[in-house]
Amino acid sequence: MTSKNYSFTDYFEQKVLIKRPYLKKEWCTRIVDAPIRREVQPDGERVRFWGRVDEFEEKVFRVVTLADEAIIHNAFPDRRFKE
Repeated sequence: MTSKNYSFTDYFEQKVLIKRPYLKKEWCTRIVDAPIRREVQPDGERVRFWGRVDEFEEKVFRVVTLADEAIIHNAFPDRRFKE
């Protein structure tokens, strides 16, 4: 169960989910709720969250929200993530 009421940008709905049909919204919300790393972008307009999902044990996903941390804008496997 998530602690926030999340929503998704039109970009996420119309571009990200089409380009990456394996992504699930619930994965994104779980990552934002319990990230292994969180970082505010230098301009302060976006926040990045990294996390893993059970279905892809070896991959780390990056989820990007707007500054409010409740509107999800982008998500993708992050091949360059280093712990």
